Amino acid sequence: MIVKNIEAKIRLATWVAFGSFITSIILSAICCSYAYRQVTDARKSIYILNNGVPLQAGQTDMQVNRPAEYRAHIDMFHSLFFSLTPDDKYIEYQLKKAMYLIDESGVAQYNNLKENGFFNSVLSSSSVITLQTDSISLDLPKRYFRFYGRLKIDRRSSTVIRSLITEGYLKDIPRSDNNPHGVLIVNWKTLENKDLENVQKNTF
Repeated sequence: MIVKNIEAKIRLATWVAFGSFITSIILSAICCSYAYRQVTDARKSIYILNNGVPLQAGQTDMQVNRPAEYRAHIDMFHSLFFSLTPDDKYIEYQLKKAMYLIDESGVAQYNNLKENGFFNSVLSSSSVITLQTDSISLDLPKRYFRFYGRLKIDRRSSTVIRSLITEGYLKDIPRSDNNPHGVLIVNWKTLENKDLENVQKNTF
């Protein structure tokens, strides 16, 4: 009788110990999960001191704003590449900045325009070229874009409006001072660049 009572107490002690062990593991897992969520949420916000007053600044996923950044990058490149004035230093400055935003396909187009005397004609005719962006279509899964715009070429004798359609692909790269969006345009080419309107000016 005494032996049976001892065996029952041992079994009971064993089950109590086993149950306590399992319960402690479950509680530890819950606590760790809760602590991890708290740390993750805390990392999503920072505090900025404004005259001694802490202001909360939230963290957002980079991909949320990526389409807007892609469009801004494409627009900035085209504006730098095509908006020109009859100043060789200014043209050199603009195109140097533009080359940070594109791969060798941009250099190839620049060299082609230079060989054809395009930049010399801008200087000799005192042309002012401005670019108006109409729209930019994006295919995010393929990282493909198509740019639609109009070039206004204002010369002494005439004003020419030209259509401009280009296409290319986008590649994510580390951000830098010269490439703040962290995007590189690749395989860029011009699909259309033709006169839409040519208005002669009175020269007298």
